[in-house]
Amino acid sequence: MRLSANRNRFLLGLLPYAMMGAIAFADAVTGPEYGFLPLLSLGPAFASLSGGVKRALSIGVLAMLLCAVLAVYNGVLGTRQNTVTWGTLLGVIGASVVATMGRQRRERELANVRSIAEAAQRVLLKPVPRQAGHLRIAVSYTSAVTEALIGGDLYEVASFPGGVRVIVGDVQGKGLEAVETAAIVLGAFREAAPDEPDIKAVGARLERALNRRLKGEDFVTAILAEIRDDDLTLLNYGHPPPLLLRADGTSLFAEPEQAAPPLGLADLEPDPPLPYGLPFTSGDQLLLYTDGVIEARDPSGGFYPLDERVAHLKADDPEEALENLRRDLLTHLSGPLQDDTAMLLVRCRTHLEGLENFEGPAEER
Repeated sequence: MRLSANRNRFLLGLLPYAMMGAIAFADAVTGPEYGFLPLLSLGPAFASLSGGVKRALSIGVLAMLLCAVLAVYNGVLGTRQNTVTWGTLLGVIGASVVATMGRQRRERELANVRSIAEAAQRVLLKPVPRQAGHLRIAVSYTSAVTEALIGGDLYEVASFPGGVRVIVGDVQGKGLEAVETAAIVLGAFREAAPDEPDIKAVGARLERALNRRLKGEDFVTAILAEIRDDDLTLLNYGHPPPLLLRADGTSLFAEPEQAAPPLGLADLEPDPPLPYGLPFTSGDQLLLYTDGVIEARDPSGGFYPLDERVAHLKADDPEEALENLRRDLLTHLSGPLQDDTAMLLVRCRTHLEGLENFEGPAEER
């Protein structure tokens, strides 16, 4: 995508010169009776689409030089028609300079907004530990950069006396409001996860924190995971089910027995979701993700078949495995991402392999 953007910028920069060259050639071949000279103003007009003010002025000067040379060549220098052409060129050059200045100002403003938004996102989505006990962890976050909008995908890993707790969620909507909501969820999780006795209590804390802040129909889908020794407990708030990959090569989507509404919509269902448990032993992997992964479409409109691409997660390094899956997802797409995607991979090693408790933060992608 970056190569395509660079190519588009190159072609856009070349366009004014190509236009003026074609017009000058046509005027030199056909003569003054066809009146091609005024069309030289298209060069300065297109110059405002890329580059700076100096470039727009230089293209304008080049257009005037071409006009002068062709006017002498055709013997129309000083005629009324040629005077009108000069006036047209000067007017378009002035408009091009003004338009270029306005475009550059808007680009600077947008760049500032993006920088602030990215900084806010990085503050929220802190690096997660690469290792916690006998677990190895990797995370991948790919932003669908649409102007200044940023998404509300969230993730976090926290240790507690009995093991490790993980959350992956997706806030409804985009922009700064989504980031604010994500901050509420992450703040509540970071406070509750290390201290609460069970995962249901953690979920209840998240629900209370959101209910104090959310309005209307705002909500957050989320999946909470708790890993104690060889046991995995999941709590699903309307989120896509995680993919569980067994050491023997089999895989399954860990669906809850009963669907539950997202966080923030507790009024729709008075009873909270029920935790459900699964074994999680040496060699198993748990992939938590947001809906931007499974809703990515190929050129024919087909969704990304996550369960068919588990072979990409066989790399020895979990970060490399997750990067392989991310690249395959981008290859599957018919264009740019339409939604942010977050993926968090938890890999269970033997207890002897997991004697160290911390191995530094995993990098975001």
